[in-house]
Amino acid sequence: MTAALRRPMLRASIIAAAVAALTWVAGGQALLGRIDPALAIPLLALPMLFLAWWQRDETAAMRTRTCILTLAFLAVTQAALAVILAGAAAWLELLATIFAAVLVAWLGDQLVQWRPRTRVLSWLAGLLLVVGWFGAGHVLLAILYRPATASADAPPVTMLTGLPLRWSAGGNIAAMIAEGTNDDPALARLIASGPVSLVDSLADHVPPPGGTLLIAHPRALAPQELVAIDAFVRGGGRAVVLADALSGWPARHPLGDPRNAPVTSLLTPLLDHWGVTLGAASPGEEAALPADIDGARLRLFSAGRFDRLPKACRAFADRHVARCSIGAGEAWLVGDADLIFAPLWRPLVPGADHLRQADTMEWLSAHLWRGAGSALLHPLWIRASAL
Repeated sequence: MTAALRRPMLRASIIAAAVAALTWVAGGQALLGRIDPALAIPLLALPMLFLAWWQRDETAAMRTRTCILTLAFLAVTQAALAVILAGAAAWLELLATIFAAVLVAWLGDQLVQWRPRTRVLSWLAGLLLVVGWFGAGHVLLAILYRPATASADAPPVTMLTGLPLRWSAGGNIAAMIAEGTNDDPALARLIASGPVSLVDSLADHVPPPGGTLLIAHPRALAPQELVAIDAFVRGGGRAVVLADALSGWPARHPLGDPRNAPVTSLLTPLLDHWGVTLGAASPGEEAALPADIDGARLRLFSAGRFDRLPKACRAFADRHVARCSIGAGEAWLVGDADLIFAPLWRPLVPGADHLRQADTMEWLSAHLWRGAGSALLHPLWIRASAL
Protein backbone atom coordinates (compact mmCIF):
# COMPACT_ATOMS: atom_id res chain seq x y z
CA MET A 1 0.00 0.00 0.00
CA THR A 2 1.43 3.37 -1.01
CA ALA A 3 1.85 6.24 1.41
CA ALA A 4 -0.65 8.25 -0.62
CA LEU A 5 -3.31 5.66 0.21
CA ARG A 6 -2.12 4.60 3.66
CA ARG A 7 -2.32 8.11 5.12
CA PRO A 8 -5.98 8.83 4.19
CA MET A 9 -7.04 5.33 5.30
CA LEU A 10 -5.41 5.82 8.70
CA ARG A 11 -7.04 9.19 9.18
CA ALA A 12 -10.43 7.94 8.00
CA SER A 13 -10.38 4.94 10.33
CA ILE A 14 -9.41 7.08 13.33
CA ILE A 15 -12.17 9.61 12.67
CA ALA A 16 -14.80 6.89 12.09
CA ALA A 17 -13.76 5.20 15.35
CA ALA A 18 -13.92 8.54 17.16
CA VAL A 19 -17.46 9.17 15.89
CA ALA A 20 -18.54 5.70 17.01
CA ALA A 21 -17.03 6.22 20.48
CA LEU A 22 -18.55 9.69 20.85
CA THR A 23 -21.98 8.43 19.83
CA TRP A 24 -21.80 5.49 22.22
CA VAL A 25 -20.81 7.64 25.21
CA ALA A 26 -21.95 11.22 24.61
CA GLY A 27 -24.65 10.46 22.04
CA GLY A 28 -26.66 8.39 24.50
CA GLN A 29 -26.41 4.96 22.88
CA ALA A 30 -24.95 3.24 25.96
CA LEU A 31 -27.16 5.13 28.40
CA LEU A 32 -30.40 4.50 26.49
CA GLY A 33 -29.61 0.98 25.29
CA ARG A 34 -29.86 2.01 21.65
CA ILE A 35 -27.64 1.86 18.59
CA ASP A 36 -29.34 4.46 16.37
CA PRO A 37 -26.85 5.79 13.78
CA ALA A 38 -28.75 9.10 13.77
CA LEU A 39 -27.67 9.81 17.36
CA ALA A 40 -24.26 10.61 15.86
CA ILE A 41 -25.58 13.59 13.90
CA PRO A 42 -25.28 16.29 16.63
CA LEU A 43 -21.72 15.13 17.42
CA LEU A 44 -20.29 15.08 13.88
CA ALA A 45 -18.98 18.64 13.76
CA LEU A 46 -16.06 18.20 16.16
CA PRO A 47 -14.43 15.09 14.58
CA MET A 48 -15.05 16.31 11.02
CA LEU A 49 -13.58 19.71 11.87
CA PHE A 50 -10.56 17.98 13.39
CA LEU A 51 -10.18 15.91 10.20
CA ALA A 52 -10.25 19.07 8.10
CA TRP A 53 -7.56 20.62 10.32
CA TRP A 54 -5.52 17.38 10.26
CA GLN A 55 -5.30 17.45 6.46
CA ARG A 56 -5.24 21.23 6.07
CA ASP A 57 -2.01 21.16 4.01
CA GLU A 58 -3.10 18.39 1.65
CA THR A 59 -4.31 18.92 -1.90
CA ALA A 60 -8.02 19.19 -2.59
CA ALA A 61 -7.99 15.76 -4.25
CA MET A 62 -6.34 14.17 -1.19
CA ARG A 63 -8.77 15.86 1.19
CA THR A 64 -11.72 14.65 -0.87
CA ARG A 65 -10.36 11.10 -0.96
CA THR A 66 -9.91 11.06 2.81
CA CYS A 67 -13.44 12.37 3.38
CA ILE A 68 -14.92 9.70 1.11
CA LEU A 69 -13.02 6.99 2.98
CA THR A 70 -14.17 8.43 6.30
CA LEU A 71 -17.79 8.35 5.20
CA ALA A 72 -17.40 4.77 3.97
CA PHE A 73 -15.82 3.64 7.25
CA LEU A 74 -18.48 5.50 9.23
CA ALA A 75 -21.30 3.87 7.27
CA VAL A 76 -19.83 0.38 7.59
CA THR A 77 -19.15 0.81 11.32
CA GLN A 78 -22.62 2.09 12.17
CA ALA A 79 -24.37 -0.49 9.97
CA ALA A 80 -22.34 -3.33 11.49
CA LEU A 81 -23.09 -2.23 15.05
CA ALA A 82 -26.80 -1.93 14.23
CA VAL A 83 -26.97 -5.39 12.68
CA ILE A 84 -24.93 -7.06 15.43
CA LEU A 85 -26.62 -5.40 18.43
CA ALA A 86 -30.14 -4.74 17.14
CA GLY A 87 -30.58 -7.12 14.22
CA ALA A 88 -31.47 -4.30 11.81
CA ALA A 89 -29.50 -1.93 9.60
CA ALA A 90 -31.70 1.20 9.96
CA TRP A 91 -31.04 2.35 6.40
CA LEU A 92 -33.01 5.59 6.66
CA GLU A 93 -31.15 6.68 9.78
CA LEU A 94 -27.86 5.65 8.22
CA LEU A 95 -28.56 7.70 5.08
CA ALA A 96 -29.50 10.73 7.20
CA THR A 97 -26.26 10.36 9.18
CA ILE A 98 -24.09 10.09 6.05
CA PHE A 99 -25.81 13.08 4.45
CA ALA A 100 -25.20 15.12 7.62
CA ALA A 101 -21.55 13.97 7.67
CA VAL A 102 -21.07 15.09 4.06
CA LEU A 103 -22.47 18.52 4.85
CA VAL A 104 -20.45 19.12 8.01
CA ALA A 105 -17.26 17.74 6.40
CA TRP A 106 -17.64 20.31 3.61
CA LEU A 107 -18.30 23.08 6.13
CA GLY A 108 -15.29 22.06 8.19
CA ASP A 109 -13.03 21.99 5.14
CA GLN A 110 -14.22 25.41 4.03
CA LEU A 111 -13.62 26.79 7.49
CA VAL A 112 -10.10 25.38 7.82
CA GLN A 113 -9.13 26.57 4.33
CA TRP A 114 -10.44 30.04 5.15
CA ARG A 115 -7.66 32.50 5.87
CA PRO A 116 -9.01 35.37 7.99
CA ARG A 117 -6.90 38.29 9.13
CA THR A 118 -6.59 36.95 12.67
CA ARG A 119 -6.49 33.38 13.96
CA VAL A 120 -9.02 34.28 16.63
CA LEU A 121 -11.72 34.50 13.97
CA SER A 122 -10.95 30.96 12.83
CA TRP A 123 -11.22 29.58 16.36
CA LEU A 124 -14.43 31.52 16.97
CA ALA A 125 -15.94 30.27 13.72
CA GLY A 126 -14.96 26.69 14.63
CA LEU A 127 -16.56 27.00 18.04
CA LEU A 128 -19.74 28.40 16.51
CA LEU A 129 -19.83 25.53 14.02
CA VAL A 130 -19.49 22.86 16.72
CA VAL A 131 -22.00 24.44 19.12
CA GLY A 132 -24.48 25.46 16.43
CA TRP A 133 -24.34 22.05 14.74
CA PHE A 134 -24.86 20.30 18.09
CA GLY A 135 -27.97 22.35 18.85
CA ALA A 136 -29.39 22.16 15.33
CA GLY A 137 -28.76 18.41 15.20
CA HIS A 138 -30.76 17.78 18.38
CA VAL A 139 -33.60 20.00 17.19
CA LEU A 140 -33.72 18.13 13.88
CA LEU A 141 -33.72 14.72 15.58
CA ALA A 142 -36.45 15.78 18.00
CA ILE A 143 -38.62 16.58 14.98
CA LEU A 144 -37.76 13.41 13.04
CA TYR A 145 -38.45 11.16 16.06
CA ARG A 146 -41.62 12.99 17.15
CA PRO A 147 -44.57 10.57 16.92
CA ALA A 148 -47.69 11.45 14.98
CA THR A 149 -50.81 12.37 16.92
CA ALA A 150 -54.35 11.18 16.31
CA SER A 151 -56.36 12.84 13.55
CA ALA A 152 -58.70 15.66 14.48
CA ASP A 153 -61.77 13.49 13.94
CA ALA A 154 -60.46 10.44 15.83
CA PRO A 155 -62.95 9.02 18.35
CA PRO A 156 -61.92 9.54 21.97
CA VAL A 157 -60.29 6.81 24.00
CA THR A 158 -62.35 5.85 27.01
CA MET A 159 -59.99 5.44 29.96
CA LEU A 160 -60.70 3.82 33.31
CA THR A 161 -57.91 3.72 35.87
CA GLY A 162 -57.17 3.40 39.56
CA LEU A 163 -53.77 5.04 39.17
CA PRO A 164 -53.32 8.60 40.50
CA LEU A 165 -53.10 10.20 37.06
CA ARG A 166 -55.33 13.21 37.80
CA TRP A 167 -55.18 15.37 40.90
CA SER A 168 -51.89 13.55 41.27
CA ALA A 169 -50.41 15.99 43.77
CA GLY A 170 -52.69 14.67 46.52
CA GLY A 171 -53.12 16.66 49.72
CA ASN A 172 -56.35 18.13 51.01
CA ILE A 173 -59.22 19.32 48.85
CA ALA A 174 -58.30 23.00 49.14
CA ALA A 175 -54.73 22.32 47.97
CA MET A 176 -55.93 20.15 45.10
CA ILE A 177 -58.33 22.86 43.90
CA ALA A 178 -55.60 25.48 44.18
CA GLU A 179 -53.15 23.42 42.13
CA GLY A 180 -55.68 22.35 39.48
CA THR A 181 -55.92 18.91 37.93
CA ASN A 182 -52.13 18.52 37.91
CA ASP A 183 -52.21 15.63 35.44
CA ASP A 184 -49.56 12.96 35.71
CA PRO A 185 -47.09 13.01 32.77
CA ALA A 186 -48.57 9.78 31.39
CA LEU A 187 -52.08 11.23 31.22
CA ALA A 188 -50.79 14.53 29.86
CA ARG A 189 -48.90 12.68 27.13
CA LEU A 190 -51.96 10.63 26.16
CA ILE A 191 -54.13 13.76 25.99
CA ALA A 192 -51.49 15.40 23.77
CA SER A 193 -51.58 12.35 21.47
CA GLY A 194 -55.34 12.21 21.00
CA PRO A 195 -58.75 12.72 22.60
CA VAL A 196 -59.19 10.98 25.96
CA SER A 197 -62.34 10.57 28.01
CA LEU A 198 -61.41 9.73 31.60
CA VAL A 199 -64.40 8.07 33.30
CA ASP A 200 -65.17 6.69 36.76
CA SER A 201 -67.51 3.96 35.54
CA LEU A 202 -68.09 2.09 32.31
CA ALA A 203 -71.67 1.18 33.06
CA ASP A 204 -72.90 4.47 31.59
CA HIS A 205 -69.80 5.42 29.53
CA VAL A 206 -69.41 2.76 26.87
CA PRO A 207 -66.77 3.76 24.25
CA PRO A 208 -68.26 5.29 21.09
CA PRO A 209 -68.25 3.37 17.77
CA GLY A 210 -64.70 3.12 16.50
CA GLY A 211 -63.34 4.12 19.91
CA THR A 212 -60.87 2.23 22.06
CA LEU A 213 -60.92 1.27 25.71
CA LEU A 214 -57.90 1.78 27.97
CA ILE A 215 -58.15 0.03 31.32
CA ALA A 216 -55.13 0.89 33.48
CA HIS A 217 -55.07 -1.02 36.76
CA PRO A 218 -58.56 0.01 37.95
CA ARG A 219 -60.12 -0.40 41.35
CA ALA A 220 -62.66 -3.19 41.88
CA LEU A 221 -65.30 -3.02 39.14
CA ALA A 222 -68.99 -3.73 39.54
CA PRO A 223 -70.37 -6.77 37.68
CA GLN A 224 -72.21 -4.57 35.20
CA GLU A 225 -68.94 -2.84 34.33
CA LEU A 226 -67.21 -6.15 33.67
CA VAL A 227 -70.13 -7.15 31.46
CA ALA A 228 -69.88 -3.84 29.58
CA ILE A 229 -66.15 -4.35 28.93
CA ASP A 230 -66.67 -7.89 27.68
CA ALA A 231 -69.59 -6.89 25.46
CA PHE A 232 -67.65 -3.97 23.97
CA VAL A 233 -64.66 -6.11 23.01
CA ARG A 234 -66.68 -9.08 21.76
CA GLY A 235 -68.75 -6.73 19.65
CA GLY A 236 -65.66 -5.66 17.68
CA GLY A 237 -64.06 -3.12 19.99
CA ARG A 238 -60.38 -2.68 20.76
CA ALA A 239 -58.99 -2.55 24.28
CA VAL A 240 -55.64 -2.17 26.03
CA VAL A 241 -55.63 -3.61 29.54
CA LEU A 242 -52.88 -2.94 32.08
CA ALA A 243 -53.32 -5.46 34.90
CA ASP A 244 -50.45 -5.27 37.38
CA ALA A 245 -49.68 -8.31 39.50
CA LEU A 246 -47.71 -6.18 41.98
CA SER A 247 -47.91 -2.43 41.48
CA GLY A 248 -44.84 -0.39 42.31
CA TRP A 249 -46.64 2.90 41.73
CA PRO A 250 -45.58 5.29 44.53
CA ALA A 251 -48.22 5.67 47.24
CA ARG A 252 -49.07 9.31 47.90
CA HIS A 253 -51.21 8.57 50.93
CA PRO A 254 -50.88 6.42 54.08
CA LEU A 255 -50.98 2.65 53.68
CA GLY A 256 -54.55 1.44 53.26
CA ASP A 257 -55.87 4.78 52.00
CA PRO A 258 -58.33 4.01 49.13
CA ARG A 259 -56.92 6.91 47.11
CA ASN A 260 -53.75 4.91 46.52
CA ALA A 261 -53.51 2.67 43.48
CA PRO A 262 -54.50 -0.97 44.08
CA VAL A 263 -51.52 -3.10 45.10
CA THR A 264 -52.49 -5.92 42.74
CA SER A 265 -54.83 -6.39 39.82
CA LEU A 266 -58.56 -6.57 40.57
CA LEU A 267 -59.43 -7.70 37.04
CA THR A 268 -59.27 -11.43 37.80
CA PRO A 269 -63.01 -12.02 37.07
CA LEU A 270 -62.68 -10.45 33.62
CA LEU A 271 -59.44 -12.26 32.79
CA ASP A 272 -60.88 -15.58 33.98
CA HIS A 273 -63.85 -15.06 31.69
CA TRP A 274 -61.43 -14.60 28.81
CA GLY A 275 -59.49 -17.73 29.77
CA VAL A 276 -56.47 -15.76 30.99
CA THR A 277 -54.56 -16.21 34.25
CA LEU A 278 -52.15 -13.54 35.45
CA GLY A 279 -49.36 -14.98 37.59
CA ALA A 280 -47.46 -13.22 40.36
CA ALA A 281 -44.53 -10.92 39.69
CA SER A 282 -41.03 -12.30 40.07
CA PRO A 283 -39.77 -11.75 43.64
CA GLY A 284 -36.81 -9.50 44.30
CA GLU A 285 -37.02 -7.54 41.06
CA GLU A 286 -35.17 -4.27 41.60
CA ALA A 287 -34.76 -2.84 38.11
CA ALA A 288 -36.89 -2.20 35.05
CA LEU A 289 -36.71 -4.97 32.48
CA PRO A 290 -36.75 -4.27 28.72
CA ALA A 291 -39.50 -5.92 26.71
CA ASP A 292 -39.45 -5.80 22.91
CA ILE A 293 -42.75 -6.08 21.01
CA ASP A 294 -42.64 -5.80 17.22
CA GLY A 295 -39.68 -3.42 17.36
CA ALA A 296 -41.09 -1.28 20.20
CA ARG A 297 -39.32 -1.19 23.55
CA LEU A 298 -41.33 -1.23 26.77
CA ARG A 299 -39.78 -1.11 30.23
CA LEU A 300 -41.58 -3.27 32.77
CA PHE A 301 -41.22 -3.27 36.53
CA SER A 302 -42.43 -6.11 38.78
CA ALA A 303 -44.58 -7.33 35.90
CA GLY A 304 -46.85 -10.33 36.16
CA ARG A 305 -46.70 -13.21 33.68
CA PHE A 306 -49.70 -14.66 31.90
CA ASP A 307 -49.51 -18.30 32.98
CA ARG A 308 -52.61 -19.31 31.04
CA LEU A 309 -53.62 -17.99 27.65
CA PRO A 310 -56.22 -19.37 25.22
CA LYS A 311 -55.28 -20.32 21.67
CA ALA A 312 -56.66 -17.01 20.39
CA CYS A 313 -53.86 -15.17 22.22
CA ARG A 314 -50.29 -14.55 21.13
CA ALA A 315 -47.70 -14.01 23.86
CA PHE A 316 -44.85 -11.49 23.78
CA ALA A 317 -41.93 -10.61 26.05
CA ASP A 318 -41.79 -13.91 27.93
CA ARG A 319 -45.60 -13.89 28.36
CA HIS A 320 -45.65 -10.51 30.13
CA VAL A 321 -47.70 -9.13 27.21
CA ALA A 322 -50.39 -10.81 25.14
CA ARG A 323 -52.59 -9.98 22.18
CA CYS A 324 -55.94 -11.75 22.28
CA SER A 325 -58.77 -12.06 19.80
CA ILE A 326 -61.99 -11.99 21.81
CA GLY A 327 -65.14 -12.44 19.78
CA ALA A 328 -65.01 -9.92 16.96
CA GLY A 329 -62.67 -7.63 18.89
CA GLU A 330 -59.12 -7.49 20.15
CA ALA A 331 -57.46 -6.85 23.50
CA TRP A 332 -53.82 -6.19 24.32
CA LEU A 333 -53.05 -7.43 27.83
CA VAL A 334 -50.02 -6.15 29.74
CA GLY A 335 -49.12 -7.63 33.13
CA ASP A 336 -47.76 -4.31 34.34
CA ALA A 337 -49.15 -0.84 34.99
CA ASP A 338 -45.86 0.61 36.18
CA LEU A 339 -44.72 0.87 32.56
CA ILE A 340 -46.57 4.21 32.27
CA PHE A 341 -44.80 5.57 35.37
CA ALA A 342 -42.99 8.59 33.89
CA PRO A 343 -39.40 7.79 34.98
CA LEU A 344 -39.58 4.55 32.99
CA TRP A 345 -40.39 6.11 29.61
CA ARG A 346 -40.03 9.85 29.30
CA PRO A 347 -37.06 11.41 27.46
CA LEU A 348 -33.92 12.40 29.30
CA VAL A 349 -34.58 15.99 28.14
CA PRO A 350 -38.22 17.23 28.02
CA GLY A 351 -39.44 17.45 24.44
CA ALA A 352 -36.45 15.51 23.05
CA ASP A 353 -38.32 12.49 21.67
CA HIS A 354 -35.11 11.13 20.17
CA LEU A 355 -33.68 10.71 23.69
CA ARG A 356 -36.53 8.66 25.09
CA GLN A 357 -35.89 5.65 27.28
CA ALA A 358 -38.72 3.52 25.91
CA ASP A 359 -41.46 3.48 23.26
CA THR A 360 -44.19 3.05 25.87
CA MET A 361 -46.36 6.05 25.04
CA GLU A 362 -45.78 5.67 21.30
CA TRP A 363 -46.78 2.00 21.52
CA LEU A 364 -49.90 2.88 23.52
CA SER A 365 -50.85 5.66 21.10
CA ALA A 366 -50.51 3.33 18.12
CA HIS A 367 -52.97 0.88 19.72
CA LEU A 368 -55.40 3.52 20.95
CA TRP A 369 -55.74 5.66 17.82
CA ARG A 370 -55.24 4.51 14.26
CA GLY A 371 -52.35 6.30 12.60
CA ALA A 372 -50.90 7.68 15.84
CA GLY A 373 -47.55 6.89 17.43
CA SER A 374 -45.47 6.51 14.26
CA ALA A 375 -42.61 8.79 13.22
CA LEU A 376 -40.17 9.17 10.34
CA LEU A 377 -37.35 7.79 12.49
CA HIS A 378 -37.75 5.43 15.42
CA PRO A 379 -35.31 4.17 18.07
CA LEU A 380 -33.18 1.18 17.21
CA TRP A 381 -33.01 -0.70 20.49
CA ILE A 382 -30.22 -3.06 21.39
CA ARG A 383 -31.80 -6.46 21.79
CA ALA A 384 -32.63 -7.31 25.40
CA SER A 385 -30.48 -10.45 25.17
CA ALA A 386 -27.44 -8.28 24.33
CA LEU A 387 -27.88 -5.82 27.20
